[in-house]
Amino acid sequence: MIHISKRVSMPKWQGWLIRLAAVGIALLVNAALIYALTKLNPIRVYITMFQGAFGTQRRIWNTLADTAMLLCIGVGLAPAFKMKFWNIGAEGQILVGGLASAACMIYFKSIPSGILLLIMFILSGLAGGIWGAIPAVSKVKLNTNETLFTLMMNYIAIQLTSYFVALWENPKGSNCVNIINPDTNIGWFPAVFGRQYLLNVVIVMIMVVLMYLYLKRTKHGYEIAVVGASKSTARYAAIDVNKVTIRTVSLSGAICGIAGFIAVAGQSHTISTNTAGGKGFIAIIVAWLSKFNTFVMILVSLLLVFLDKGAREIASKFNINDHMSKMIMGIILFFILGSEFFINYKINSVKSEKKEVK
Repeated sequence: MIHISKRVSMPKWQGWLIRLAAVGIALLVNAALIYALTKLNPIRVYITMFQGAFGTQRRIWNTLADTAMLLCIGVGLAPAFKMKFWNIGAEGQILVGGLASAACMIYFKSIPSGILLLIMFILSGLAGGIWGAIPAVSKVKLNTNETLFTLMMNYIAIQLTSYFVALWENPKGSNCVNIINPDTNIGWFPAVFGRQYLLNVVIVMIMVVLMYLYLKRTKHGYEIAVVGASKSTARYAAIDVNKVTIRTVSLSGAICGIAGFIAVAGQSHTISTNTAGGKGFIAIIVAWLSKFNTFVMILVSLLLVFLDKGAREIASKFNINDHMSKMIMGIILFFILGSEFFINYKINSVKSEKKEVK
């Protein structure tokens, strides 16, 4: 009775209108579900969600810091995904970047903090870049499956982190590293204008702008787009596909490694197997929904962080099951992701198509 066909194009304003409509429908569905299961006022629940993310200055800055972290990883995934190299290894790249930063804080704490932060930045990016280059080289040389390879690299990084957590255990027997350099704050991001997380946001916003320009305005960005569209076309255009693949995935890993640097130096000031916290997988949604546009990633990252913090707040304030709060978040995400189908495809009835043919 129906025929689904891919849209040739759609005006951007229509696409955003469909996404907004999806959010509105999701809120209505959630409202009905909340009242049916808990008898709570849905409007009160939504206000509580907002307060959970933006209710106080501290919450606002925590939300911005978490958004910056997720955004940084999304920016890192963008070039690899645009090239259709499915880098699922952001978690591992974050961890090795965080390990490099933590090692610098532990072993080089006699160096002035400003110089140490620069060293940490470089080494974290280098560690993440190498971690990303390994599956890239394997892909171009042995034609391995990058999805599985990068996914398995995550587990290696987790075990590597576990080893160093045991090595750096402080205090002994605690099974954790604890806060590094709590007395001197060596290797910590300094507060800027009295704001603890302002530097996190500034660094990531600079990366957002640079990555946008890199993908849209440079020869490398053009090569990434061509390789992603068709490797055969790229080779016909005399583009070295193998070189572009290794270079791009190394860059992707390096930025994810820098995310590990931000997590250790700018937020937690320690290292553990939970430093990435699943953000490497959530950032896949960020990159995909934004169509690899780093400025759109800002909105998507903020939305996902808001939903997460809002879900936790309503679970805490109304003493409802945590699964219920996650369900609310999941329904909103489901409708947002589902809206992409209607943006990319159109549905026609068979009868209407027959009339058009006549």
